[in-house]
Amino acid sequence: MTLQQLQYLISLDNNRHFLNAAEECGVTQPTLSAMIQKLEDELDVKLFDRTKQPLVTTPIGAEVVAQAKLVLKSAEQLREIISNKRESLEGKLNLAVIPTIAPYLLPKFIIEFRKNYPNVELSIEEMKTSDIVSNLNLSKIDIGILATPLNKPSLLEVPLYYEKFLAYISPKEDLYKQEVLSAKNMPLKNLWVLHEGHCLRDQVFNFCNEKINEKPIYEAGSIDTLIKIIDQNGGYTVIPELHLQFLNPEQIKNTRPIENPQGVREVSVIIRNDYIRERLLNAVVDTVKSIIPEEMIDDRLKKFAVRL
Repeated sequence: MTLQQLQYLISLDNNRHFLNAAEECGVTQPTLSAMIQKLEDELDVKLFDRTKQPLVTTPIGAEVVAQAKLVLKSAEQLREIISNKRESLEGKLNLAVIPTIAPYLLPKFIIEFRKNYPNVELSIEEMKTSDIVSNLNLSKIDIGILATPLNKPSLLEVPLYYEKFLAYISPKEDLYKQEVLSAKNMPLKNLWVLHEGHCLRDQVFNFCNEKINEKPIYEAGSIDTLIKIIDQNGGYTVIPELHLQFLNPEQIKNTRPIENPQGVREVSVIIRNDYIRERLLNAVVDTVKSIIPEEMIDDRLKKFAVRL
């Protein structure tokens, strides 16, 4: 029995399909099938019911998978102990970031992370919130950065920073005359928002206290697109504070603060409850802290490192 076999076992349990599991593990389907069969022969039990599609674990198979996860976690802890003794950070990091945060973090994050942690193999993907949650639960990614709270029992949230929302308004709109907008009185009429699936869209409607189906809503694919549409067609939208860096001086004049209540989003790193690579997690946190203005950083992170 090898750790590699246990990894194949867990991947097959997650995917419930030999081909998908093989692709995830970077091997051919015959190779993965042979390794699973070899493990079953060694244990003298059937771990999967192959007569069902998708595959399901047998009762004993479910127990073996649970124990395999514990074994792999212990093995990872051993690697972490050795890494700590060497005082070097290395290995792989699969990170996912939602699209409405990625433009403000990733360009500088990649530079800073590579400079400070050159031995870590970094892989980053943009994903919507639902995909990050799913991939974390399937162990396909290590860490996510997204807007919270999620309130998922299987995941741990570590708040990074708090970002205000601003209104971006065309000079053609009556709202433009207001120096400050009230969240309670922001009309859906002429409001441009991101299309369904973006968490920023949901947050806008939450603090606007409006129902999505009450009035016509115009939708776009990115914040940059929203800005361009408004510049040409009128209307208004809601943008994160960090987007100000991408606006020219004339466009900045079109922004207004939002109060009563103030629109703010919490941005956090998300990990599985069983994640153990504390130093790698803190490497991600510290890199984000070096990018985000200090006044936005969560007060706890200004004083303490993350402890798992």
